[in-house]
Amino acid sequence: MAAPLLLIDSYSQIYRGYYAIRGLSTAQGTPTNAVFAMTKLLLKFRDEYEGYDGAFVFDKGRPAQRMLLAPAYKANRPPMPEDLRCQLDAIREMIRAFGWNIVEWEGSEADDLIAAAAERFRDRKVLIVSSDKDISQVIDDRVEMLVPDHDSKGFHKRGIAETVAKFGVKPEGIVDYLALIGDSSDNIPGVEGVGPKTAAALLNQFGSIDGLIAHADEIRRESLREKIRSSTDVMLLNRKLILLDKTIPEGLALTEETFRRTAPDYAKIQELASKMELRSILRELEKSAPPPARFGICVR
Repeated sequence: MAAPLLLIDSYSQIYRGYYAIRGLSTAQGTPTNAVFAMTKLLLKFRDEYEGYDGAFVFDKGRPAQRMLLAPAYKANRPPMPEDLRCQLDAIREMIRAFGWNIVEWEGSEADDLIAAAAERFRDRKVLIVSSDKDISQVIDDRVEMLVPDHDSKGFHKRGIAETVAKFGVKPEGIVDYLALIGDSSDNIPGVEGVGPKTAAALLNQFGSIDGLIAHADEIRRESLREKIRSSTDVMLLNRKLILLDKTIPEGLALTEETFRRTAPDYAKIQELASKMELRSILRELEKSAPPPARFGICVR
């Protein structure tokens, strides 16, 4: 049986680590907090998901189709902090040193590429590491998410039942659910006055946005009925923005080899950890790396 896939929304985890750990740097003042956090995550994946293939998936460039539909898409996001940007090369080196491939494509968002990979390998179990609500739309009996805990100490699984418990709708209803309430992280405004509970109730009653539009007259509360009637264009546009594109971009190969995971290069990991003065990482490697890889480690 083919190995299951672990697909990581890279920037989601990079930002999570960057904000969870602050004030870490080398003696020369080079920031290392995000590199440290990512290395800890990579060690966790090494220990807990040894039998998985997969990849770290990155956003790259601007998503042309969504920008064409809504020029303000993600316009609310501030630029990447410079003390994080300067750590990206080292993070990417560390990811590769642990035996993971990096998947990215100009003009593609990580969520779309992850959805495309999950669709491409329908014979495999898939775990998606992300905190993005919109990726919940791809969950089914084969695809689950690993969502960071609020205390940043680990992950909890989100399958079909957990999706219903959290949002009040099944995974196939997530696109319409978010189209109703909006997604502030992507600068997608929802229908005024429609929050999570109202959205879930409407979708459970009418089945979908299409059903809601067709039967708006049946909405009992007049103020809500009028808001839905006047927001048809907003809901339909939002649905296009939120629906993930499972089409593999022309020119991008998503093959078994793309997601083949290899053994960690401990010599490279130790070199990077030493350069970034990650002493606790070096101590952990001293305990957990295979014996030949421990030679030459000097931890002060």
